Amino acid sequence: MTHFPATLSYSHVVQGIIVGAVLAFVTAQLIMNAVVRAMTTTVNGWSTTVKAGQPGNGLLVRAACARILPGVNVVQEAAYWTTTVDGAGRRLNGQHEYVLRFPAGQLPPNDAFWSLTMTDVVGYMVRNPIARYSVGSRSGLVPNADGSIDIYLRRTAPAAGHESNWLPVPAGNFKLMLRAYVPGRAVLDGAYHVPPVMKVQ
Repeated sequence: MTHFPATLSYSHVVQGIIVGAVLAFVTAQLIMNAVVRAMTTTVNGWSTTVKAGQPGNGLLVRAACARILPGVNVVQEAAYWTTTVDGAGRRLNGQHEYVLRFPAGQLPPNDAFWSLTMTDVVGYMVRNPIARYSVGSRSGLVPNADGSIDIYLRRTAPAAGHESNWLPVPAGNFKLMLRAYVPGRAVLDGAYHVPPVMKVQ
């Protein structure tokens, strides 16, 4: 039978174990956050990493990758960018209207296809009147006269003739994810940057 010293009760031992577990969890989270920040590049509000899924990644890096993008592929198969803010760093929210404009010739370079998906901040699809949850290279997007392409992020339909460029958003905060499958060299080299999401004034 184990005997505790008179000054050390069973409840003290339990409390010590709980405190130790909490401190270990907090420390692990701090370390994980530091790893995520070190792996992530953010430009124009869009965050990405090219290190996920790479052979030789240690346990900590693999855990960090799973935290950023669960189930992510190696970047040579698919590149991912995410954002929850517009170009000015303001939270994306369905009470406003936004435009994501790709200048002529500046769509995500790829050898397969690309897509832009809208979710709530947790990552779940949000129902909308036209049951559209993504747009991309297979959506028949209508270009502007100068060859640029505008994607309308708003709750109501854009002007007639541009409905195919419309990605409905929810009433509250939301998140965007852009994917390029079999991305081009400019993506792999880090030379390609996704344009900022612009709030319509």
